[in-house]
Amino acid sequence: MRRTAHRFLMTVAFCAAAGTASAQGHLRIGIGDDPDVLDPTLSRTYTGRIVFASICDKLFDIDEKLTVVPQLALGHETSADGKTVLIKLRPGVKFHDGEPFDAAAAKYSLERHLNMKGSFRKPEIGIVESVDVVDPLTVKLNLKQPFSPLLAQLTDRAGMMVSPKAAEAAGDKFGLKPVCAGPYKFVERVQQDRIVVEKFADYWNKDQVFIDKITYLPIVDTTVRLANLRSGGIDLTERILATDIPTVRADPKLKLANSVSLAWFGLMINQENGPKSNNPLGKDPRVRRAFELALDRDAINQVVFNGEFVPGNQWVSPQSPYYQKDFPIPKRDIAKAKALMKEAGITGKLTLDYMVNNAPESRAIAEVVQSLVAEAGFDLKLRVVEVATALKAGEDGDFQVYALTWSGRSDPDGNSVVFQTCGAPQNMGKYCDKELDGWHQEARAATDLEARKAIYRKITERFLDKGWIFYLYHPQNLATHTVRLEGFRPVPDGLLRVVGLKLK
Repeated sequence: MRRTAHRFLMTVAFCAAAGTASAQGHLRIGIGDDPDVLDPTLSRTYTGRIVFASICDKLFDIDEKLTVVPQLALGHETSADGKTVLIKLRPGVKFHDGEPFDAAAAKYSLERHLNMKGSFRKPEIGIVESVDVVDPLTVKLNLKQPFSPLLAQLTDRAGMMVSPKAAEAAGDKFGLKPVCAGPYKFVERVQQDRIVVEKFADYWNKDQVFIDKITYLPIVDTTVRLANLRSGGIDLTERILATDIPTVRADPKLKLANSVSLAWFGLMINQENGPKSNNPLGKDPRVRRAFELALDRDAINQVVFNGEFVPGNQWVSPQSPYYQKDFPIPKRDIAKAKALMKEAGITGKLTLDYMVNNAPESRAIAEVVQSLVAEAGFDLKLRVVEVATALKAGEDGDFQVYALTWSGRSDPDGNSVVFQTCGAPQNMGKYCDKELDGWHQEARAATDLEARKAIYRKITERFLDKGWIFYLYHPQNLATHTVRLEGFRPVPDGLLRVVGLKLK
């Protein structure tokens, strides 16, 4: 890995020096890992969402203030009973293969998200019972019950539209050459090396697309990403290390664009997913409580992130209107943790498999957590795995503790349901509480903020006590770019929006 990273650094530095004049229309973006499949129905990775921001427009988007704004849709109307949503579509939109985007295409894309085998979008919009074409530019979504988070879900992959013609022809291979309606069209992908996209001449908002070509370069090592940025090998990167903020601020050639993220980072405990769940941490709530009491979220923030991040114990940050102040971050209490371990019959060290994504901050967090919980009698054996491999291992139950970041959604539903409800696709620990599932449905049906917050209070109380995730913190989005790049807008979801960007 070190040799590969060094070779990459040398290569892009040479290209930058040799071809500066020809690179004015070429934006090079460093991303933290190689995305999984580039199919919006099947995708799961955060870096996949970053790439989709250039190739797959959505029905709606969010702005800097988390307001839902039109993208491929022009607007919507919700019926008085909340069970019907009319969406008016933007005229004159084309897919990258030249096919028109219309109501029939929108119906196809939404039904693909709902019905395709292996879809990760179905839990997000599964409340949609059927989709009707009202006229060429209007679709009607018929809901099983009122669903407050619907528009928020349609600002992400569930709202991405794909070309029916291309999707039908490619079948389950669509992700190898996605065809959407975004500002850039897919050109090529070399696994673990690059993803290349080019400006789409018939984009509906082409007057705001100023860069001809974008290359996404997966560089796992954050230090190498920053070095490439400083040397001119790349122009923009997501997620620098918090400890590198002083370096960026001191460099006149760089700009930091930060915002508090919608994301959360948590430790996931395998409770019921296969043989590896059969251990005291997975089965005994006293042991899980001891584990959490051995954690120190403030210490993790200070040691790993120079205090720049936001410690938290919920799936929304303390800045969210849905944050539950009645359940503050628990204080570290080693004496109580040891007492609970003794009560659970554990007198020696409890050895556990701790799966960690192969990224510098993930490894640093793991080492701090390992040290903290060791004082309470836990012996965590770190297993560092590439992101896509770790996700598959998580699905298969090949973990006892798994560190994961969820990139966050603008509505709290998008940060919770896919992890907390029975059988949900991200519920890799197989936690299941039917009563909690019912509360989530109530929260989805409620439209008033205070009413929803009261329901989330019940969910929070139950899940923090019985659930399978220890939430640790909410990151800052730390996108960094050269001063040559103009027009970058930081948005709390952390995605790198490319419309409006210019290279000087």
